[in-house]
Amino acid sequence: MVDSFKNQKEMLAVLRCAIERYDMIAPGDSIAVGVSGGKDSLALLCLLARLRLFYPKPFALTALTLDPCFGEPMDWSPVASLCNALDVPYIVKAAPFGEILFGVEHKNERPCSLCAKMRRGVLHSLCVEYECNKLALGHHQEDAAETFMMNLLRGGRAECFAPVTYMSHKDIYVIRPLIFALERDVAAFARRNNLPITKINCPVDSATERSKIKDLLADLSHDYGDLSKKITGAMTKGGISGW
Repeated sequence: MVDSFKNQKEMLAVLRCAIERYDMIAPGDSIAVGVSGGKDSLALLCLLARLRLFYPKPFALTALTLDPCFGEPMDWSPVASLCNALDVPYIVKAAPFGEILFGVEHKNERPCSLCAKMRRGVLHSLCVEYECNKLALGHHQEDAAETFMMNLLRGGRAECFAPVTYMSHKDIYVIRPLIFALERDVAAFARRNNLPITKINCPVDSATERSKIKDLLADLSHDYGDLSKKITGAMTKGGISGW
């Protein structure tokens, strides 16, 4: 199956550029891919599965899905079928985030920040449990630009997530091999290859702080060009947050 992906040559070139620039993969790594069911994480999983076949530094893959239990039970069987076709072990972990974030007794005014923090914590623990020394996440170029702008506008900080982050409390590394990829190219790859996108029933989907920043950058880009590319380029030139 991995040999039949459309547009994989172009996407693999972008993936390898980030991996080699930031030395993301070492021989013998056991890499867990955080699979949310969205286009980005599924594309990353497929591309790493293909890269695994010929990359000069051998590595193993495991797919991890954290089900936050929002509303009706999720059907992860299409993702499981994809992982089976890719010959990648697949693990699904249910966590009661829905009740914690949106329950009557625990209703939180800023659920996205808390949800992200809890998801990271569980994923890091799963990496340790399944003996993975690295966690790969599907953040692309626009994600990086949006994160930078959120930190700048809300917190007055010129910072972003790093391409590679060492989590000392769990002794694992978090890597982001798609940081040079454009969201539209990731979306096209997912669409052309009919990846089984599984949408989580989040109660605040499309009404988040990130969605506001995404719209702001889109509006400004009409007058000032591709701001996502300019922002990530500036972070790279300035070495901000390890870029």
